[in-house]
Amino acid sequence: MLKLRLSMGGTKKRPVYKIVVADSRFSRDGRFIEKLGFFNPLMPKDKKERVGLAEERIKYWLGQGAQPTTRVARILGENQIMPMPEKGNNPQKAIPKKDRKKEEKSKDEPKEEKKVEAPKEEKKAEAPKEEKKAEAPKEEKK
Repeated sequence: MLKLRLSMGGTKKRPVYKIVVADSRFSRDGRFIEKLGFFNPLMPKDKKERVGLAEERIKYWLGQGAQPTTRVARILGENQIMPMPEKGNNPQKAIPKKDRKKEEKSKDEPKEEKKVEAPKEEKKAEAPKEEKKAEAPKEEKK
């Protein structure tokens, strides 16, 4: 499957991306078919030098069935090459991971308490039965 995606370049802590058409099986920075533009996330959003696109080639590859990644789709939507994708909904993203785990445990606790109480009662009921069974075979051996 063909993808329109970002290929990373630049130096440490100074990323610059190429917008490329590549087979989805190839690595992120590996082999690609054609370079379609660039994206510099460190530049202010209002500057024209932040994004450079070859619109005709992008429309050609979209017509050939290439699927843009979510980030590339947003870049293309901002430049009116294709419709802007809908925003995703991840309400858990704003909550730190530690707190997410606490919430999951608090949801599971009432279920665990009920499960914990039931085995205690069963153990008490089973314990005398096991003792009687243990005594009976001893008497038969003697």
